[in-house]
Amino acid sequence: MRPDRAGGLTGAALLAAGVIVTGTPAHGQPGPVEVCTVEDSELSELSGLASDGNHWYAVGDGGSSVQVFLLNPQTCEVVSQRTSTANPYDVEDLALAPDGAVWLADTGDNRHDRKTVALHVLPAGGGSTLYRMQYPDSPHDAEALLLDRAGVPYVVTKEPLGWAGVYRPAQPLDPDATVPMERVGTVSLRATRTPGGPMDGSMGSVLVTGGSVSADGTLVALRTYTEAYVYRSPNGDVLEALRGEPVRIPLPNEEQGEAIAWEPGGGLLSGSEGNEPIRRVSGADGDPSEEPAANPAPGDGDQAQPAAEEDGMSTGRSLVFAVVVAALLVYLVGWRRRRS
Repeated sequence: MRPDRAGGLTGAALLAAGVIVTGTPAHGQPGPVEVCTVEDSELSELSGLASDGNHWYAVGDGGSSVQVFLLNPQTCEVVSQRTSTANPYDVEDLALAPDGAVWLADTGDNRHDRKTVALHVLPAGGGSTLYRMQYPDSPHDAEALLLDRAGVPYVVTKEPLGWAGVYRPAQPLDPDATVPMERVGTVSLRATRTPGGPMDGSMGSVLVTGGSVSADGTLVALRTYTEAYVYRSPNGDVLEALRGEPVRIPLPNEEQGEAIAWEPGGGLLSGSEGNEPIRRVSGADGDPSEEPAANPAPGDGDQAQPAAEEDGMSTGRSLVFAVVVAALLVYLVGWRRRRS
């Protein structure tokens, strides 16, 4: 869903977002290549994407019924649908389970006023099941769903300061009860200068808008409006992966990039609202340690890069620091005026 441009941040914080350091390239990586264009009007707000090797599964943002579209991977044409009579609040992402079931993350909450969020599970044979969940702290807007190979769902929140919360159900899902969630981790992202997205400046580069887990569970991808972050876990543990240092893959010049999906062959698919082309990054599953690092050009958007330099502050810390400095300056100016 399109974010509010102000985002509740002060002018000092927004100014600070433009001076966060970006990472250095990890290794040579082809940029995203256009595959085909999603022209169906019902997917003009493409928000979630998955692939089983034969079809792409796509879902749009919002709507009054559950609709999952199966696309031809060569043409992006809709070839089939999975539907349900359930009336969602704000579907933001989807994930494909090993058994062929599609999981939809009904977790959008721009106003931060939902008492519960939901997961819709659509089995391959038809029908759907609704599971309700509740955060342990306060409402959050969330647009990323990670489904591990054991079938455990993780929800990653969309935070303007770059500290995205990672939540999962604290007990087995129950269609007849609201299940509490637990916060199990935090992902810290740094602002970049990659162009694109609906927001001015670099703030959109830290807002998590989608996620995907590879079929074997060893790769996790999170995306923002302008970047993809690839985490590795040979043990198939999502939390273990998110604790590691990711590789950053710039996804420049998308109108509103919210969809990300692993292909069985290792490619990474990227999609945007606005009936834009689906793009593929080939070899995104490669080991970044296999090739030496290089020095980037300013604003480089053509190579995979680590999430940030080790000596740089995260976006959130930098913004908080900027707000504190601004507040101190205001206080000192006022104090001097009162003294004069």
